[in-house]
Amino acid sequence: MIDTKTLGRPALILATAAVALGLGWGAASAQTAASGDKDKVVATVDGLKITEKDLDLAAEDLGGSMPQMPEPAKRDYLVGYLADLKLGARAAAQAKVDSSPEFAARAAYQRDKLMLDEYLGQEAKKAVTEDKMKALYNDTVKDLKPEPEVHARHILVETEDQAKAVEARLKKGDDFAKVAEELSKDPGSGKEGGDLGWFTKDRMVPEFAEAAFKLEPGQVSDPVKSQFGWHVIKVEEKRTKAVPPYDEVKDQIQQYLTRKAQTDIVMALRSKGKVERLDKPAAPAPADPAKPADAAKPAEPKKN
Repeated sequence: MIDTKTLGRPALILATAAVALGLGWGAASAQTAASGDKDKVVATVDGLKITEKDLDLAAEDLGGSMPQMPEPAKRDYLVGYLADLKLGARAAAQAKVDSSPEFAARAAYQRDKLMLDEYLGQEAKKAVTEDKMKALYNDTVKDLKPEPEVHARHILVETEDQAKAVEARLKKGDDFAKVAEELSKDPGSGKEGGDLGWFTKDRMVPEFAEAAFKLEPGQVSDPVKSQFGWHVIKVEEKRTKAVPPYDEVKDQIQQYLTRKAQTDIVMALRSKGKVERLDKPAAPAPADPAKPADAAKPAEPKKN
């Protein structure tokens, strides 16, 4: 069963044991959208063909390293990348760079990696079904209870005197957001008028959370000290956080189960395989008790 809090936090549900194993995302990553016949030739470079499938593979390989751009520009970028790749590969073949032992070792390594990625992707796809996804969701949410949330702003300053000065300005009618923009030391929320958005009690340090959740909408706290400094808090709204519906977290559940399936596969392979380390130095031979150690020999007299 996954952590009950992860369904509401997409960023956390992705953290699984697969990361610790050092597995690549490879074949498990999302495929590019289908664009018709994958064998369709979209360009040639000196007669060498570039197909729709080539574009998909390049997009998957480049992933997040590609610059953000509209779809037509993205296709142009990929065609140019593949043209360079094919021209460079042909030049490398003419230079016979593939004839060295180093190249053969690198090619063998890349083949092993690609084979593992493909195998993990295919097996994980078989393991992750709609029924399993719904079962995990139901098992997780059955113990979840609606949580109270607040939408709050704060002004963070360094000293109690500064916090009291902020409090005095607010009591005179100064706008909270404007004072936050002017004085708050919080680099994240300060420029946003102190806005922290919605949060549950466990998301904040205890002193801050206790003060914020006691306030009603529109109320402003007395100065509150935490490890970060002194806060003046204003609660904008309160609500009860509902359990997220299945469709809202389906993608996160799928990714979690995919990583788990990959991890299970690797662990099963590891348990059956026999790894012998041949690079460790041999253990030193035990001392012969019949021969006294050199340190036990009497020092020889110096010769004049």
